[in-house]
Amino acid sequence: MTAERDDTRDDAPLSTSKRSGATDEAIAGLSEGQGSSIVGRAVTINRPAAELFSYFRDFANLPSFMENVVRIDVLDGTRSHWVVKAPADRTVEWDARVTAEEEGRFIEWTSEPGADVANSGRIEFKEVGARGTVVTATIAYDPPGGEIGKLIAKMFQREPAIQARRDLRRFKQLMETGEIATPAMNPKQFEEMGL
Repeated sequence: MTAERDDTRDDAPLSTSKRSGATDEAIAGLSEGQGSSIVGRAVTINRPAAELFSYFRDFANLPSFMENVVRIDVLDGTRSHWVVKAPADRTVEWDARVTAEEEGRFIEWTSEPGADVANSGRIEFKEVGARGTVVTATIAYDPPGGEIGKLIAKMFQREPAIQARRDLRRFKQLMETGEIATPAMNPKQFEEMGL
């Protein structure tokens, strides 16, 4: 006799699940989760988890592969100030605080009150043997301007779902090869050509 399959089961990570209420569960799973929209992305990087964690935990390194991050000022061991590009040649800023972490395994954060973009999230580093480490980013955020703002950000390629995928891909390139592949022309050259 075979067991009956439970069709209500959903194996997808909460941040990517289509199941009703999954977004709320994923946000509630963050130690101080805030934000109404959630993004989840993962990449496998052929490096040890401890090495990836160490590079990522030094927040001053993040602008080296996060293309929309203008700068991160490290304020102390748990707090940092972020300046990030937004649509229409604007920037948004916030102070972030590490809310939980385990060396080599994960970092959780939340933005402090008064943030231009309220956000929280978790980045996890899971060893997968000879393949390296699966790095999973889960980000909850409140898009400035609500759903209209989210649509505008998507049009300008500044929406967190798009950026998370690109940033993780660049992190992989940097950690595996020591450099990030770039287009033949830099953004300023594209602007000068009107592209």
